[in-house]
Amino acid sequence: RSNAGETMAWSESVDTLLANKDGLAAFRTFLKSEFSEENVEFWLACEDFKKTKSSTKIASKAQKIYSDFIEVDAPKEINIDFHTKTHISQNISEPTLSCFDDAQRLIYSLMAKDSFPRFLRSEEYKELVKKQQNGNQKRWLPFL
Repeated sequence: RSNAGETMAWSESVDTLLANKDGLAAFRTFLKSEFSEENVEFWLACEDFKKTKSSTKIASKAQKIYSDFIEVDAPKEINIDFHTKTHISQNISEPTLSCFDDAQRLIYSLMAKDSFPRFLRSEEYKELVKKQQNGNQKRWLPFL
């Protein structure tokens, strides 16, 4: 369970939030409520993909990311520009570990500039902070 300091720290940057297991879970729940969880799912899939060592796995993982998030009418299609989508489509037959970098940067930027500030203003986030502040007070002031 994260403490109030940690929950408050999530507001420092989208990186801090994404690096924290509880922060990521809370952010995902929030994105689900906005019907845009595909963004964080795509970002996480790219992070995982970049750690792939085996060349056979690179091809299969790239194809999975492509069919899940990039191709037209993909089940979790992300909102990226035509140029980036076309570039990925042309290179997906011989994928490299950096083939999704541009799309990942766009989605990261979208989350950082758009979803993240809304998350920080959301009732869900305010509730988490309040809950953990109250929990901390009780710990230090057992007579409350």
